[in-house]
Amino acid sequence: MEAKAAGIPESSVGIWVQEANSNTPVLALGADRAMNPASVMKLVTTYVGLESLGAAYVWQTEIYRRGAMQQDRLEGDLILKGMGDPKLTLENFWRLLRDLRQRGIREIQGDVIIDQSFFEPPSNGSAVIDSEPNRAYNTAPQALLVNFNAIRIRLLPQADGSLQVAADPALPNFRLLDKIVSGNGACGDWREGILTRMTSERVLTLSGNFSRSCGEKNFNLNLMSNGVYLDGIFRQLWGELGGTLQGGVREGRIPDDAVLLTRFDSPPLAEVIRDINKFSNNVMARQLFLTLGSGSEGAPGNQDKARRAVKRWLTEQRLDFPELVLENGSGLSRLERISPRHMGNLLAAASHSPLFSEFESTLPIVAVDGTMKKRLNGQTVAGRAHIKTGYLEGVRSIAGYVVDAKGRRMVVVAMVNHPKAINARGTLDALLEWVYQRP
Repeated sequence: MEAKAAGIPESSVGIWVQEANSNTPVLALGADRAMNPASVMKLVTTYVGLESLGAAYVWQTEIYRRGAMQQDRLEGDLILKGMGDPKLTLENFWRLLRDLRQRGIREIQGDVIIDQSFFEPPSNGSAVIDSEPNRAYNTAPQALLVNFNAIRIRLLPQADGSLQVAADPALPNFRLLDKIVSGNGACGDWREGILTRMTSERVLTLSGNFSRSCGEKNFNLNLMSNGVYLDGIFRQLWGELGGTLQGGVREGRIPDDAVLLTRFDSPPLAEVIRDINKFSNNVMARQLFLTLGSGSEGAPGNQDKARRAVKRWLTEQRLDFPELVLENGSGLSRLERISPRHMGNLLAAASHSPLFSEFESTLPIVAVDGTMKKRLNGQTVAGRAHIKTGYLEGVRSIAGYVVDAKGRRMVVVAMVNHPKAINARGTLDALLEWVYQRP
């Protein structure tokens, strides 16, 4: 077995392969082991979400006012209520505020109040993996989460040989100190050469080395608390739209006498889960997971409610997964577990759902897009499989569908849990090629 050549014992591997229309596996190895699937766990969250909420489900973000209007002046507070939108990007939040301006409000004399009550507040250090709290994938879920709470750092080599470093969005309450040394060497692993240090919640210092031969590069960081970020992003966009704010930005609840001004609908769930699975977006997956909890048992959504909602739905579908452990539903966890057999059972059940075409289309296409874009290029399985990948330190996994050389839809699940799992990529790719070509 190729895994042994990579220094990985058979006891650290789990594989399940079956034809979608059959109950008998073609290949089963360690298939009943409860294993960490990493981001492959997103398939559980997104499929349950698709079936229980529906492909057309949308998240709403609402804006209220409290106080009288005098021409274009609000003599009171503006209230923003979030309901878990996983894709309230910078552009979408700008559209929401632009709609507010078109409704005649320019000056806000009171405060902007953020109502986060749809989800429970995240705990300190919530799901921080590998001691990297500033990595964008470690952003905690929030009922009102704008632009993934991220700041994009842009490295822009200039024609005169200098390096321009910029932050986007350039928040008024945030400073970037550039101490990067640029040169002309080989590009190499450029990201590892950039060091980040927050000297306060509002000041980021960048240092290290960057080669101009790398060309333009960028990376995202989660640098500040949700409240500080929302303060900066609201003031920036509202000011660009010609608005003014006299008060502050603070958290609170919608008062009884508030008046609804406008609301914004997210893209439909079918589009959202495409982003989650194609690009393995942990933040969006966690937002969906908590939404399952609030939708099933009422707000505020939390992980316990979400876990119960998922397991209740599986039970209703007669999918009994006793080893299943869910923490945040994204796979960004050292605790989550599922067996390869049961992940395969879920995928086989999904293949018979009326919503299967929607679900399958959310998975990366081998050698074409998403997290599988650069894998198996030039191989016979290229373009013939939809495969979700999973990656954590010590974990490599794949799961999805291969339409083999004879046109049979095959369910494929493979997980590796071992300190040398990083060496397993070739083994996993070889499995996909074998499934495609098998007699």
